Formats: sequence, structure tokens, C-alpha cells
Amino acid sequence: MAKPLSATKALEALRAEGLTVVEVGSWKTHNRGQRGDGWGPVHGVILHHTVTDGTTAAKAQSSVDLCYRGHSTLPGPLCHGVIDKQGVVHMVGWGRTNHAGLGDDDVLRAVVSEKPLPAANEANIDGNARFYGFECVNLGDNKDGWPPEQVEAMVRASAALLRAHGWGKDGKTSVIGHKEWQPGKVDPRGPGLPGMGAVRDRVAERLKHPASWSPGASPATYTVKAGDTLTKIAARFKTTVDKLVSLNKIKNPDDLSVGQRIKLK
Repeated sequence: MAKPLSATKALEALRAEGLTVVEVGSWKTHNRGQRGDGWGPVHGVILHHTVTDGTTAAKAQSSVDLCYRGHSTLPGPLCHGVIDKQGVVHMVGWGRTNHAGLGDDDVLRAVVSEKPLPAANEANIDGNARFYGFECVNLGDNKDGWPPEQVEAMVRASAALLRAHGWGKDGKTSVIGHKEWQPGKVDPRGPGLPGMGAVRDRVAERLKHPASWSPGASPATYTVKAGDTLTKIAARFKTTVDKLVSLNKIKNPDDLSVGQRIKLK
């Protein structure tokens, strides 16, 4: 368990993870106050889908506005951040928000201890008080697709908050889907979205690297192995022998040692 991050610290964490973040209205102080169980301590992140259309910029903005304001039966904010189909995170609230509702206390205990999740079969504890929440723009009809940019932003946003708290050393269960929290929920779902287990695996992989890490990006260095030549190394990392010679001040390009570290950029 942990005291919630300040809005400023959360914003810093999200941007450090390489996310584009838009600040909406007075999001830093926009919340449901001390209603219900208040807010905190917090234990993890819940991912949702909005059940709204985001196929155009205007429709995406409408989804953001809805999550900021709420609606006649559920006042806003409806989450902390909205992740659109382009992978942009729109911050709409900080503090208690109406995103999780009641969920299973057995699931909460598993999240706290970072153990495998049991099936949610009861709704007996307030999740709004205990989780960060991201609504992700999607119709939720199991037909509307999830672009890779949006899925990557979900992973990065989750990892940012876990990293800030020091949670998820094994990358497991500090990030859950709404359907894993509350019986009867189906979100998030749809083509292009990996299962929540795969999302947790991707968060785990991010947490092995610095916040600035980009999957598939070339590493900064390479350790020479038996049979390596500068020509092979240059081809593997899409660079040139001349650049490697210059970066590493190599006098003899044909004289490499196993275990030698080569700068790539």
C-alpha cells in the first residue's frame, strides 16, 4: 500500500516514461473529494474502456470531455487519465474518481501481495479509493480495434505509476483490468488488445529498463562475442564500421576481443 502520488509527481512519471500528456482543465484538483472511503492508500492500476467512439479527433475529445464531466447518473471525473487511440494520455482528474466502483476484496489482497489473481465473484470493497484508473477510448463492442500506439501507452502509463511507487518488481497483478476487479464487467476487450496477462508481461519488461526505454530501440553498447567482426556488428545494428571505429577510437578494426564493449551511439 502507498500514499497516492501528488498530481505533479504523477505527471512527471508519465512524461518520463515517454508519454505525450495533455492536461485538461483543473485536473490536478478535480476529484470526488472525501466521498465514500476517500482516496488512498493506493495499491495498483485498473484499466478500462470508455464505451465511446474515438475514430475522429472530435469524437476522441468528446470521450475526454465525458470522462472529465461525467454524466447524469455518475459525476466526473470518471478516471485519472484517458488514453486515446493515438496513445495520448489526457489527464482529467486527481484524487478520488468514479472509475472502479465496488470490487472483490480477495482480488485486492492479491494485488497488494502481487500474487496470482482469483476470479472476481463479489463486490464488497471500494475500488475508487484504492486504485489509479485509466479509461481507454474504445467502443467496447469487441469489434472496435486497439491500435498499437494505444496499447503501448496503456503499458507505459501503468509502468510509470508502478515505477514511481516501486511496485511490480515481478510485473504481476499491480495492473488489472476492470473485468478482473468487478463481477460482470468485460473491459477492456477488443481486437488488437492482448490479454491482461500479456499486458502485465509487457509492464514487467518495461520495469527492467529505464523509463526512457523504447522497445526495439538499438542498445547503446554491445559486448563482443566469439566470431564477431566490426562489419557484422555494424550490419546488425544498422550503422557503419567507420562510425564504430570513430565512437570507440579503435586503432585496428580487425582486432576485437571477446567481452569488449562497443559503443553503438
